[in-house]
Amino acid sequence: RNNMEAEGEVGVITPADSKQPSMTTSCAWNYVVTAQKPTAVSHSLVGNFTSRDDRNLIISKSTRIEIQLLTPEGLQPLHDIPLYGRIATMHLFRPKNEEKDLLFISTQRFKFCVLSYEGGKIKTLSNGDIQDRIGLASDVGQIGLVDPDCRLIGLHIYDGLFKVIPMDPSSGRLQDAFNLRLEELQVIDIKFLHGHARPVICVLYQDSKEDRHVKTYEILLGEKEFAEGPWSQPNVETSASLLIPVPAPFGGVIVIGEQTITYHQAHAPFKSIPMKATIMKAYGKVDADGSRYLLGDHLGNLYVLILQHTATSVVDLKLERLGQTSIVSTLSYLDNGVVFAGSTLGDSQLIKLKTVKDEQGSYIDIIDTYPNLGPIVDFVVVDLERQGQGQVVTCSGAFKDGSLRVIRSGIGINEHAQLEMERLRGVWVLRGSALDDFDKYIVLSFISSTLVLAPVGEELEQVELAAFNCEKQTLYCGNAMDNTFVQITEDSIRLVDSGTAQLLAEWKDPDGGVISLASANTSQVLLSTRGGKLYLLDMTERLLKLVTMVVMEHEVACVDITPLEGEVGKSSVCAVGLWKDLSIRLLAIPSLQQLSIDVLGGDVVPRSLLFASFEGEHYLLCGLGDGHLVTFGVDTATCSLKDRKKVALATQPMVLSMFLSNGKKHVFACSDRPTVIYSSNKKLLYSNVNLKDVKYMCSINTPEWPDSLALCLDQSLTIGSIDSIQKLHINTVPLKEMPRRICHHSSSSHFVILTVRTEETPEGEDESYFIRLIDDTTLAFDPSKERKDTSFQLKEYENGCSVIACTFVDDPTEYVVVGTAAARPSELEPTKGRILIFKIVNSALVLVHEREARGAVYSLSSFNGKLVACINSKVQVFKWEVNEATGGRELTGECGQQGYMVALYAATRGDFIVTGDMMRSISVLSYKQLNGSLEEIGRDYSPNWMTALEILDDDTYIGAENAFNLFTLRKNSDAPTEDERRRLEIVGEYHVGEYINRFRHGSLVMHQPDAEAQLFGYPRPLAGIPTLLFATVGGAIGVVASLPQPVFSLLLRLQTNLYQVVKGIGGFSHEQWRAFNNERKTAPARGFVDGDLIEAFLDLPRECQEQVVVGLDITVDHLVKQLDALAAAIH
Repeated sequence: RNNMEAEGEVGVITPADSKQPSMTTSCAWNYVVTAQKPTAVSHSLVGNFTSRDDRNLIISKSTRIEIQLLTPEGLQPLHDIPLYGRIATMHLFRPKNEEKDLLFISTQRFKFCVLSYEGGKIKTLSNGDIQDRIGLASDVGQIGLVDPDCRLIGLHIYDGLFKVIPMDPSSGRLQDAFNLRLEELQVIDIKFLHGHARPVICVLYQDSKEDRHVKTYEILLGEKEFAEGPWSQPNVETSASLLIPVPAPFGGVIVIGEQTITYHQAHAPFKSIPMKATIMKAYGKVDADGSRYLLGDHLGNLYVLILQHTATSVVDLKLERLGQTSIVSTLSYLDNGVVFAGSTLGDSQLIKLKTVKDEQGSYIDIIDTYPNLGPIVDFVVVDLERQGQGQVVTCSGAFKDGSLRVIRSGIGINEHAQLEMERLRGVWVLRGSALDDFDKYIVLSFISSTLVLAPVGEELEQVELAAFNCEKQTLYCGNAMDNTFVQITEDSIRLVDSGTAQLLAEWKDPDGGVISLASANTSQVLLSTRGGKLYLLDMTERLLKLVTMVVMEHEVACVDITPLEGEVGKSSVCAVGLWKDLSIRLLAIPSLQQLSIDVLGGDVVPRSLLFASFEGEHYLLCGLGDGHLVTFGVDTATCSLKDRKKVALATQPMVLSMFLSNGKKHVFACSDRPTVIYSSNKKLLYSNVNLKDVKYMCSINTPEWPDSLALCLDQSLTIGSIDSIQKLHINTVPLKEMPRRICHHSSSSHFVILTVRTEETPEGEDESYFIRLIDDTTLAFDPSKERKDTSFQLKEYENGCSVIACTFVDDPTEYVVVGTAAARPSELEPTKGRILIFKIVNSALVLVHEREARGAVYSLSSFNGKLVACINSKVQVFKWEVNEATGGRELTGECGQQGYMVALYAATRGDFIVTGDMMRSISVLSYKQLNGSLEEIGRDYSPNWMTALEILDDDTYIGAENAFNLFTLRKNSDAPTEDERRRLEIVGEYHVGEYINRFRHGSLVMHQPDAEAQLFGYPRPLAGIPTLLFATVGGAIGVVASLPQPVFSLLLRLQTNLYQVVKGIGGFSHEQWRAFNNERKTAPARGFVDGDLIEAFLDLPRECQEQVVVGLDITVDHLVKQLDALAAAIH
């Protein structure tokens, strides 16, 4: 019974009313979960946070903090921490009595906290709310700063106010906050100055005439007021935007403009230098005395600013360009010329500064790159490899850092070589000696023979090893101790000298039995013959010695003698799977006496066993004949199995093999759906490999193929390297242009992309707009080598706004339709645009029709063989009709609906058009076929500023608005009055914390073999859960999954219980964080559950899990299994 409960065969959840509701309910009950965390880096800090002697890099990515440790080998990730808030400012500071730095964070919803690091965990020292009841939020966003002498924390949040949080300089203890009235209303930047007896701030501001000035103030903490500062500087450069405080002994401040850099100091004339016009976006201090600073501009140029000085004063400034990086949002100098360049518009980078420029004139070497998907402005979901698995292709990045990113669930294999071979039954590699760095031979096993190959360069040559039996199928081959090879066939075990290839020893079953299964390590062999006989042999001293023989109760199905972590060369325990009773047994070595038994149950035979150790935890993995994997924890103290879990990975028998990737152990599960098994935060994770039907696999390492895999496929041997082990695989297609919109033209297998190219000219920057065609197989893009007919350049000032691929009534051709806007500088709102219709012929764009529009064509949608366009304040329906005069086809207007502020978005389903207005939320239009007209049948009267929308089902719609919220609406068809029926009912509200640019129906997950399994005992199968993907400015990709209402209710209760156990970093409340919040209202979350919090249950200690399930009428084991299955089915 206990085993059954662990497998989820009992303990089915029944709601309190014991009723099984219909699964045809609306999509009003939604599960929101992150498939890809935010990747855009907004802040970075360097300091000693985890220890006095540690050099830490702390970076913020929207709602997450990453803490890394600088080591001689590079940056080592320590923690990735979610925060219940969007990070607005972040600073490290160290009070006098502290040995290491403290971290101050404020969020965009006016919460703050101070964090420390103790005992390997983040501890909250203080927190609070800095929101005022009245106040106009500053246009430049929050500015947070910490006094260099730790006397106070300052915040500029509202125009005309400066908030002060006094601090004890010794302990860092915070006191009650208060506001100071600031005369300057249009503040650009504020910084604390160094070396003053009282706290002094420096304010860069703009006056009503748009002139900019710098002013200083002393803060009188006792009197709670400002005093006149030591100096001021009126009329600085009108485009000045950044202040850099200079530490002692020099003091003062550097003012960064677009054409000048100026150093100001009290009682001294200012120092100024000109520069080529540019916009500096970030700075990073190099030296402790502030004599050198790194500057990064909006074009991705990196500069060093040098303050030439005497012992106490600055005498001149010097600016030198170092080279090109991503367009940075933050710069942090780590040590020894190593710099972290964080970016919100491109990939973040770890760079090394050189003393000598290279051939390109650059002083920069890029050490490492950290992919950033943000900002994602559009994406599509396609199945490029026709495997039934969706892939997301995003328009990512901006300006020169623009790119396409192809994102798929799983791991990619980069193929190096392929050899056509059929009926392979195994593959192993051999090294010449234990001291060799590279593999010398590849051993291939066939049904009745063995082949030995030697890598020579990038070729494979057949060789003969005299003592090998190549007339038989090899069951196992590998290196053994004392420079020997071991080969096991059905006839015998052969021990061979690795240098001379001479036979050293051979062992055969004394009873003449045929060897059916074998496993070995460097000093031991475990094998079985028919009749359940199990033999243990020793290979030390270059001999084969029989140690023990036992007869098992049933025939042996699989064996393993892999040493666990900490066991060198020898195992103290082995594992055996048996046929008849379908059991897994642990046996002691050398006696082969049984230590524990676990009966699997069911009727599926165990086919492969493997001991594995991840992150100090020991596991036994068991692959079954139906593609399921059973995992056990191994208790080495009691030599028993524990924590059995079962997951479906494939449909065919599984073979498990160990391999190394980047120095870490992983397991490859070979089957019809190959999977890599790895561990993160002491939890086993599974990523499918983007190959079909891998039979066998082993690691291979040669000079030409380092850290690679040898894979036996159905018809070939493939050598390839594996991508980084992660849940999502990301492939980058650099464009050097900003992609704005994308669609997939399936009939020609092309992506159509609208791009913006920005080029520097003597007059400034010039933008050009293009429609690009990219093959979806090669994904190659190089404008200098592209055929001219694969691109179409738009007119001057003409922006591409929308693109779709569609067919029309009575015309089966798949067209590309592009909507544009003429964004002239003299116009506040575009008054002209075009709708362009292209064919793709022989991989070329052919314009077949164009139609002028009276405004920007913000959105295009296919609508029952017609076209829907959002043009400024109107939604228009077009038909594709034959022009009798010319014989060609053209767009003709059929009907429209006016009355929008700006109609930005449209989605269609059946005869309904759902539209999103820039500031008037969502409305629903119905198309009347009898008279060819549109009628508004529903509207949400909330003033939501829309950023994206989509249709969930016939009656339910989802929208995202600009305060990072989600909401769902439902048609109120059953209401008694016409007015109520026309009002869309709000059924869900949720703060997602990310700016969503696009929704798309689809999934990143391949249909799993057990996806027909029921979810929490209810009739809807896992495969039937509708999912919607969304993408954000911060690079996050999320999933909205619509659940049956009873399942949603259970997860909502689980979420409530989790509040008591999972506490937010900084003391921030999850309920407050997920509450719908914008300038007009705050409302508790409803209609949504937080999948990230729900799935955090899986990582809790067992005692905490037991605490959470109290009152839920469900066991921990069953809940874990169901949540694992739910997570695997949707992301």
